[in-house]
Amino acid sequence: VCSHESKSKPPGAETTRLCFSSSSTQLVVFSAGTPRLNPTVSLLVQSLSTAATASQIPFYPEGSRRPTPLRMCGIFAYLNYNVSRERRYILEVLFNGLRRLEYRGYDSSGIALDADLSSSSGASYAGAPPLVFRQEGKIENLVRSVYAEVDEKDVNLDAAFNVHAGIAHSRWATHGVPAPRNSHPQSSGAGDEFLVVHNGIITNYEVLKETLTRHGFTFESDTDTEVIPKLAKFVFDKAHDEKGDVTFSQVVMEVMRQLEGAYALIFKSPHYPNELIACKRGSTLILGVNELSGQNSGKPFHDVKALTTNGKPKELFFSSDLCAIVEHTKNYLAIEDDEIVHIKDGSVSVLKFDQDKEKPASVQRALSVLEMEVEQIKKGNYDHFMQKEIHEQPHSLTTTMRGRLKDGGILLGGLKEHLKTIRRSRRVVFVGCGTSYNAALAARPFVEELTGIPVTMEVASDLLDRQGPIYREDTAVFVSQSGETADTLLALDYALANGALCVGITNTVGSTLSRRTHCGVHINAGCEIGVASTKAYTSQIVAMAMMALAIGSDQISTQARRDAIISGLSNLPKNVSEVLKLDVEMKELASSLVDSESLLVFGRGYNYATALEGALKVKEVALMHSEGMLAGEMKHGPLALVDENLPIVVIATRDACFSKQQSVIQQLLSRKGRLIVMCSKGDASAVCPSGSCRVIEVPEVADCLQPVINIIPLQLLAYHLTVLRGFDVDQPRNLAKSVTTQ
Repeated sequence: VCSHESKSKPPGAETTRLCFSSSSTQLVVFSAGTPRLNPTVSLLVQSLSTAATASQIPFYPEGSRRPTPLRMCGIFAYLNYNVSRERRYILEVLFNGLRRLEYRGYDSSGIALDADLSSSSGASYAGAPPLVFRQEGKIENLVRSVYAEVDEKDVNLDAAFNVHAGIAHSRWATHGVPAPRNSHPQSSGAGDEFLVVHNGIITNYEVLKETLTRHGFTFESDTDTEVIPKLAKFVFDKAHDEKGDVTFSQVVMEVMRQLEGAYALIFKSPHYPNELIACKRGSTLILGVNELSGQNSGKPFHDVKALTTNGKPKELFFSSDLCAIVEHTKNYLAIEDDEIVHIKDGSVSVLKFDQDKEKPASVQRALSVLEMEVEQIKKGNYDHFMQKEIHEQPHSLTTTMRGRLKDGGILLGGLKEHLKTIRRSRRVVFVGCGTSYNAALAARPFVEELTGIPVTMEVASDLLDRQGPIYREDTAVFVSQSGETADTLLALDYALANGALCVGITNTVGSTLSRRTHCGVHINAGCEIGVASTKAYTSQIVAMAMMALAIGSDQISTQARRDAIISGLSNLPKNVSEVLKLDVEMKELASSLVDSESLLVFGRGYNYATALEGALKVKEVALMHSEGMLAGEMKHGPLALVDENLPIVVIATRDACFSKQQSVIQQLLSRKGRLIVMCSKGDASAVCPSGSCRVIEVPEVADCLQPVINIIPLQLLAYHLTVLRGFDVDQPRNLAKSVTTQ
């Protein structure tokens, strides 16, 4: 690190100060003061930029945000207070917490809990020594290895604890291969004096690792996380030598002061028995509180500290996701960035960390009540979560619209205060990735039609790569099921830096997206466990349809059109129930396609997005090559692929493009194409008069809502193809639900 300060400055000019920071992978230039650098410094910055480009090193000039990628790990912790729990019970709670987080994606896992307190252990701490277990592969691998090791070590599983703190973690490998030594909890070294589970990436870990190595620490893993517990031990030992005593929160604060990057952390230490500390910056972390007396169950707005200092029996949880705590409690707190949550003696203290202040401020935080039922995270009578979530869509769409269709109009509380600003926008920019991008693409035509505002589409990663123009007069709409998608959040930071009004469309209350955007709409589709998004996709389209109706509600010329769409929304759940009756027919179709190597899906107009999304579903779960294509582009290349073996789905439901799709069908049939045509009920003879193609008939609804109906047969097809091909439906190969890496 070096700095340059100008020795002389002309009258009225500010001092120029530059700081350069480099590593093996990035070169970052931060500057403060005048943007009019003197010629020497300007030349230096230009030279750095040229050198970085030539060396293929990312270069971030003045004013840009240094991107910090996240990763998709799962964190879970359980602390019981003033209530007796056997070690076997604690183990199962931790294992079950990890099972609830499986859908996020992982390749290894681990847990830590307390051994029996022994006076002959010779340890340098008062608490019980930790038992740490780590294993590569599925959660069940960890479960088997833990019970085998417990038997080998003769650990008493029936031992009861009135107070106990356990932590657990599922890891998606970024630094180091999937292996027990790289799994979490990561340790400070011999004796496991500090244990840490971590979701995120520490960007300055190499510098910290080098410093700690010079101080005698030995590193056993390839992870960035290992520097954290070792840094905690370094801070603890140093403070202990100088002051003689140091609190757990003081140790964690000093560790946070040294860390750069994005993280959610939970600390456990035998120096501080029966205490847990959690902190976060960027990654999601939830606190759950279960008062076993039942007096506060379901009552929101209690200050969490006042609620937990009563000495009554309680259970406390930390989790990366609400899905892991819903079966234990509905009282939760979404931890904010730079907050430190300290659990001690059954009491929860929330502190606000400030880099510039030695002591943190105490924060009053109220608990919220989770509007989720435990049945949502169970399969029920279904074989897979994806199957369950496809069939839940009549209900999920109902909850998306509940309370929002009012007196023939639309009421969106999250947008109400910003509607006038949105109406004055020069354009609306939709930003998303994968399925969320497809949902936004499906919404684009009717947003333009009902609002009269031009709409552009951006894949989040491409927007960042191009540094595409975003203006203060733009409204940028960010769409993400989880609200934690890394590329989408980085694009959000970029749009915020450029002064745009930022709107969030997400399924996750308390997510990073919902907190950072100026306003937005929660789609309320319910917890979605299957990696392949189904019900969230249809709820996103409906949420954006309601947004378009609300924005355009001041236009008299579109009143009749809006009334027709609102009427269609009211009947949509019933029509979705009707199309779900095609399940058996889709299973038969899947049987005829199971040996195919590729699938093409043609759509246009409102259903171009349906073609993309249908192909994506087949691709990601059935592991079968499939492509969604704009039917208008058929003659510009794709027509060369057509023969009697390649299955082609053509979406030809009634809308303004219907006659054009009829022409596409005829051209494909004339080249002996193997066609599967999706059409509105009663249109089979119109789309395929020769009877030579397979027809899927679906209910006809308002054209802009037809994508909601049309995607469901394709979701069912993808599901049955996956089952018949013998692949994992809910956790497809190499994929994760919450894509928090770049």
